[in-house]
Amino acid sequence: MKTIVEEAIINAPSVDKVVVLCRDKEQPVELHKEMEIDYYELLEGVSSVCPAEEMDAEDPLFILYTSGSTGTPKGIVHTCAGYMVGTAYTTKHVFDVKDNDVYWCTADTGWITGHSYVVYGPLAIGATVVLAEVTPDYPDAGSYWKIVQDLGITIFYTAPTAIRMFMKVGEEWPNKYDLSSLRILGSVGEPLNPEAFEWYYRAIGKKTCPIVDTWWQTETGMQMITTMVGEPMRPGFAGRPIPGVVADVVDKKGNPVAPGNGGFLVIKRPWPAMLRTVYKNDERYRTYWHTIPDCYTAGDLAVKGKGDEYIMIIGRADDIIIVAGHNIGTAEVESALVSHQSVAEAAVIGKPDTMKGNIIKAFVILRVGFSPNEKLKSDLIYHVRMTLGPIAMPSEIEFVDKLPKTRSGKIMRRVLKAKEMGIDPGDVSTLDE
Repeated sequence: MKTIVEEAIINAPSVDKVVVLCRDKEQPVELHKEMEIDYYELLEGVSSVCPAEEMDAEDPLFILYTSGSTGTPKGIVHTCAGYMVGTAYTTKHVFDVKDNDVYWCTADTGWITGHSYVVYGPLAIGATVVLAEVTPDYPDAGSYWKIVQDLGITIFYTAPTAIRMFMKVGEEWPNKYDLSSLRILGSVGEPLNPEAFEWYYRAIGKKTCPIVDTWWQTETGMQMITTMVGEPMRPGFAGRPIPGVVADVVDKKGNPVAPGNGGFLVIKRPWPAMLRTVYKNDERYRTYWHTIPDCYTAGDLAVKGKGDEYIMIIGRADDIIIVAGHNIGTAEVESALVSHQSVAEAAVIGKPDTMKGNIIKAFVILRVGFSPNEKLKSDLIYHVRMTLGPIAMPSEIEFVDKLPKTRSGKIMRRVLKAKEMGIDPGDVSTLDE
């Protein structure tokens, strides 16, 4: 981490000092005394009492940069009162938090999920929160489940990326641990495909835990769409707008589209934790509100289910591939691939083609026990054909060991495409090394 900071401040002349916390006192790090300050030395002789500063409701609370999965990260500005109200409200009611619950959100606190649902929301309502510095595969694939067992976790909130990683290694790992304390499971970060939903429900929740698959953004600050506890669950569908949120699926002119048809996901009324601006880029902020008339445009494509109007998030509008005049969502093809028994994770991109405009190329990570070969490629192409139709078939499949992701777990398809095209991938400051 110190190396990353040192690289970052080279182009940050406004930074005067850097506070360094040396966690292992037996292996101290060398400090550059002209700029770096030891954390423990800084605390010497300082009072433990720090009076709270009175702030206006609309004073900036923090600036947090988006993940950069589709472009240059944007500095989203949230303010003091509305953000706290939104995160407290959703933590309490979406997760149905009780006094005796032990709540664990696995997100990094440096990202919006960590801000909203590790720190602000849970602590604002007095929840018992678990903080764990751990990865899902170290020292082995049972690291999360050991914590669930040992600490009696009752509410568990994680990302589809982690869930698909668990699927890759199989059910033997969670089956080694007692997960009976769990009563609610959550998902956040990107669409939870039906296969991962079913696995999560069966292997982790033991078919007794409701799954709240939440849709929201750095910009929204709080959860906006989900299936509330007690409502019927539909794998692949996030759910309905939470009480107080007015969301819809519309065309480019802002007209609602019929259930079963794809469109743009928008929010039609203000909400407490909404972003107030984009730092030093008010013009970019205005595009959220002026792209589609009288709406906040989320930049995601979605479809409403027939009958119940549950909302399925198809993927980013930027991630649509046009093949021979047909719009193909990357999430649709990826979900079809992951529904095959051999596939743990998949990402697809469009490659320019003189005949079709674009062809689909898939990058596939296999589950443990499967090996890449030409027959498997053919099987996967056929599987997508039978699932979605011939227009969605990948023309190319490449087996890989890992996919480029942001540190918050989102697949950076633009990096895959840039590498495939031999061009500069642009800003990769949020890429997880």
